Amino acid sequence: MCGRTAIFLGADGIRRACAYQDKQGRRRHPEWKNADKYSPSYNKCPQSNNPVLLSRQHLEKDSSSSERVLVAMRWGLVPTWFKEDDPSKMQYNTSNCRSDTMMEKLSYKGPLVKGKRCVVLTNGYYEWQQRNGQKQPYFIYFPQTVQKTFSKTDIEDEDPNGQRLLTMAGIFDCWEPPNGGEALYSYTIITVEASKSVSSIHHRMPAILDGDEAVGKWLDFAEIPTQEALKFIHPIDNLAFHPVSTVVNNSRNNTPECIMPIQLDLKKETRVSASSKMMVNWLTKKPKKEEEDGLPRWSSQFIQAASASRKTSVDLMNQGIEKEEGEPSAKQCKHQ
Repeated sequence: MCGRTAIFLGADGIRRACAYQDKQGRRRHPEWKNADKYSPSYNKCPQSNNPVLLSRQHLEKDSSSSERVLVAMRWGLVPTWFKEDDPSKMQYNTSNCRSDTMMEKLSYKGPLVKGKRCVVLTNGYYEWQQRNGQKQPYFIYFPQTVQKTFSKTDIEDEDPNGQRLLTMAGIFDCWEPPNGGEALYSYTIITVEASKSVSSIHHRMPAILDGDEAVGKWLDFAEIPTQEALKFIHPIDNLAFHPVSTVVNNSRNNTPECIMPIQLDLKKETRVSASSKMMVNWLTKKPKKEEEDGLPRWSSQFIQAASASRKTSVDLMNQGIEKEEGEPSAKQCKHQ
């Protein structure tokens, strides 16, 4: 499952971290459509607004389907056919949808066959392991490396260099209040069986798109049909993780302590791995003053050779396991 995430880059930092090359080989930065509705947090939960990548063609019909835009969307899909006047009146949880049953559920099949695919951006997500009769939280993320092509004098906002954002496959929809009002864009995160690397923590994990090929094809609904896109929905092992403090258990806690590595025996900070050190280093940096013009030409996670574990797991789409859409609703938190 995936019921809590962290995304602590500012809006401009996210845009730079998501630089990509278009079909003509030009370097592009996705445009924000509603950055004012996004706020960073070390402890995001369902009902909050979070950064999502999608094809520009969903919003501008004359645009290329390969162009990308950033939109802050509500976590927890509200289907277009929902008839109540308040999304909070939904009786079931739509923060996650299982890959093996999503084509059987109207809430997910409807938007999916219409190409409403998106990529949910996070620094990482939290999962709880049953340990000695208690639940121990872990922070899970892409392995982090220092980018050699970046000059620290170019840092503005919060430094996205070296921070490889976790790219989760999602489905979105647009709901309009029956009595009129602003349309609501919302999403769900697709989940799969856990890979070997994280199965000791939990038996489910988000469907993570590892590399720009997977991200681009998942987003390009006009060129890549649904069945082909679903080939990218499978577990991956290319992940790092470390235990964190139970301070993250309370969704109101929004501090760097949420992602700091701890030693399980002594409950104190510890040097866990190079990736964990990178996380700590970013948290202790002071953000530099934001410039108003120009963008430094630093590396992007989407413009590089990505090493990925290319497992094919089409069988996940056809397994009939327990329902996820009918699970108890996740604990709601204040709007972030």
